[in-house]
Amino acid sequence: MERFEGKVAVVTGAGAGIGKACALAIAREGGRVVAADIDCPAAIACTEQIAAEAGNALALATDIADAHAVAALFETAERHFGGVDLLVNNASAMHLTPLDGAILELDLAVWDQTMATNLRGTLLCCRQAIPRMISRGGGAIVNMSSCQGLSGDTALTSYAASKAAMNMLSASLATQYGHAQIRCNAVAPGLIMTERLLAKLDECMHRHLHRHQLLPRVGRPEDVAALVAFLLSDDAAFITGQVVCIDGGMLAHVPTYADGGNSRAARTAGETAEFAAAPRN
Repeated sequence: MERFEGKVAVVTGAGAGIGKACALAIAREGGRVVAADIDCPAAIACTEQIAAEAGNALALATDIADAHAVAALFETAERHFGGVDLLVNNASAMHLTPLDGAILELDLAVWDQTMATNLRGTLLCCRQAIPRMISRGGGAIVNMSSCQGLSGDTALTSYAASKAAMNMLSASLATQYGHAQIRCNAVAPGLIMTERLLAKLDECMHRHLHRHQLLPRVGRPEDVAALVAFLLSDDAAFITGQVVCIDGGMLAHVPTYADGGNSRAARTAGETAEFAAAPRN
């Protein structure tokens, strides 16, 4: 399939992980991709891989917290490819998450910097993309949210708040510009094993999170990219204003699931998949 033939997509945070997988997925279906990342060598590596697969892409170093840099990103995309049809707001301040603690322990600078990138940066990109999409008869936007924005946690206060706000930003955008044929949805990943997460997630936390999934494997960036590609495509032409979880069922169950649920029988992490598959009487 080439669902994005003739389309131009801007993907932020495209240097690695989910963003890179999204950029590759769009390019593989005929889209021309502007791969933006604060890490310029990573963005270039992404476009080199796209080029090696006969795709068409442009790498740009961009800090989405900087309004001037965001304006330059979209001006360059329009000048190079003729316009913008699709936007994936994936960039976020992941380097701040180790410092993002509980409310009373939280450094306000971490809060401010997280909001500046995750929320304000997403808004800045949307404000640049919308007029360009209107001039081309419409478009589609996917904002990368998180399951952290849908449930409370003992830490990651700033990150979670920014993602929860992003969900409402997505709904507001969908409401305000649907008449202009612009769709906007948010995607909320759960445990997705990116290179960055693999490097910082200890085995104990990995086992704990895995126990709460209904499916017996962790997610991959390609899983999220497939969902993003669907939501950007005409296959999802009547879907807008939604927050779509892709979490292996992590948020779908009662809190006692990982300890046996209503069976009253606790089970180990290795028994999770077997228990989930067993028939209930």
